[in-house]
Amino acid sequence: MEELEQGLLMQPWAWLQLAENSLLAKAYITKHGYALLVSDLQQVWHEQVDTSVVSQRAKELNKRLAAPPEAFLCHLDDLLRPLLKDTARPSEATFSCDHVAEALILRVRSELSGLPFYWNFHCIPASSSLVSQHLIRPLMGMSLALQCQVRELATLLYMKDAEIQDYHESGATLSRDRLKTEPFEENSFLEQFMVEKLPEACSIGNGRPFVMNLQSLYVAVTKQEVQVGQKHQGTDSQTSSSASLQGTDSHLLNQPEEPVSSALSLSVPEIEPTGTSGSMPRPQLSKVKRKKPRGLFS
Repeated sequence: MEELEQGLLMQPWAWLQLAENSLLAKAYITKHGYALLVSDLQQVWHEQVDTSVVSQRAKELNKRLAAPPEAFLCHLDDLLRPLLKDTARPSEATFSCDHVAEALILRVRSELSGLPFYWNFHCIPASSSLVSQHLIRPLMGMSLALQCQVRELATLLYMKDAEIQDYHESGATLSRDRLKTEPFEENSFLEQFMVEKLPEACSIGNGRPFVMNLQSLYVAVTKQEVQVGQKHQGTDSQTSSSASLQGTDSHLLNQPEEPVSSALSLSVPEIEPTGTSGSMPRPQLSKVKRKKPRGLFS
């Protein structure tokens, strides 16, 4: 899994209230590019670009600003961070969105080095595999985790009831009658929950309850998914390497002896460290000076 894809998967969802509507969004920005996922609970849109696209789009939208793509990525991270993570700090940008055919254009307007700064996120409909990776599989994992949590709590309640019963049999009494509770019955509790609590608990609304209450569990589940995927990749690579080495060894054993010895060399590709949005460099910006128009006879 590439750096941007893996980084985006482990980001929590945020709730955005725009003038047009509300959106769920998550983003991951490094010095190499950015990945963005947006949903209005009806559709899901996605954009992932590298530095070449960032540089070209910056030239089209900000002709008076000249800077390397890393500088624009760093500025975009500063603008999106208050919106997606640090909600206590207000964003210095204005956001709006437009629907163009099947695409979603998220427009950003702010200032950079005293000059107007514009940016458009061109999000296209996300693939089914991407929706499964960021929504279906994590939500299924969260449901299973919550079910396991309910079972653990039910077991704990049964143990507490047994402890209280032991106190009663030993002659202990409550000092206050209002603290008395009935023994826990799991089936009765679940039936009562389905009738009384389920309608309110399942009120999705605009997605804000999901963002406000469940993101720590969402991030934990997606991190677990990434770790399992990395283990599978490591096992597959070790299996393929072992098979390759065994094939090479058997091939060398079947070769006749030669005066010149053959050496087997294995090349290991270099892995770049994972970039984080907080450690990106901040290159200096330079304003493009406008040339004064010269007349024909001047």
